[in-house]
Amino acid sequence: MMDFIFGVSHPEHWHALNMQQNPHHYSSVRLLGSRAVASLQEKVGAGVYFNPYIEVNGMMIKYGVVSIDTLCRDLVDWETLYLAGRMHKPVKILRDDPRVRLANQVNLTEAVRVALLTLPENFNEQDLFERIAGISYVGDFRMVVGENPNKVKNIVEAQMDHFRRLYFGLLDDLPNLAVLQNGQYQQNLNPRFRGLMVQKLPKTLYGKVLNQHHQYAVKNNTEIPQDKQELYQQIAASPGVSSYIDLALRDTISRSAMTQSIKGIVTAGPLRTTRYMGEKLGKWWSAKK
Repeated sequence: MMDFIFGVSHPEHWHALNMQQNPHHYSSVRLLGSRAVASLQEKVGAGVYFNPYIEVNGMMIKYGVVSIDTLCRDLVDWETLYLAGRMHKPVKILRDDPRVRLANQVNLTEAVRVALLTLPENFNEQDLFERIAGISYVGDFRMVVGENPNKVKNIVEAQMDHFRRLYFGLLDDLPNLAVLQNGQYQQNLNPRFRGLMVQKLPKTLYGKVLNQHHQYAVKNNTEIPQDKQELYQQIAASPGVSSYIDLALRDTISRSAMTQSIKGIVTAGPLRTTRYMGEKLGKWWSAKK
């Protein structure tokens, strides 16, 4: 089943037209009207409304509907990482939008910063791309039961050339990263460089990382500097910076993944939900053998 995401300017109007043209795409929720569907989309979970198991021209697809505003906020601020995380991986853009294109460049750059802050001084491109591709799965309950445990590795290995094309320009512009031979990288661990990466973390993630660092400082009787630049460098040099980020990602992703999945039971309907979960569990069980 191929996944599509439709970014729309006016979700209520879009659903009204789509329910007229394709009522069979929707569960019984459509009987509540387009306003209720759009409200459910925007106010519950990650701001996305999915219709799975839709056959179009002989192809089985699942499509999600999201407002452009919600999409751009997630790409820049990582409010839920539900869509921003999907766009860390190679995707095919069917219709370009200037706002989304700009926001996604910010999103990809932020993914590189997060990966570098959690990687050692020396690493290879497989490590880097698996870390980037895995960001959106940290804390996602579906990775425990329901998803192939090798999913991230499989995504990267199957699309290595696409990952290189997607990130090469961003990696080439980083002053603290050296490209060595045979896909090897070396990063400068100087707190000044890493402090700049902490400073430019997505707003939602940075707030949670800062909270984690404050807790660490209290436990270890460490003074928090008043100067912002010194604070960024202190966080970057902390031995716990990787765990700060993982905990912050886990907190962000677990909530949106759970609420979005619960919403999916309502929007997809019981039959489609049962089919979808059955296929996911089948893949998970096969991978565990």
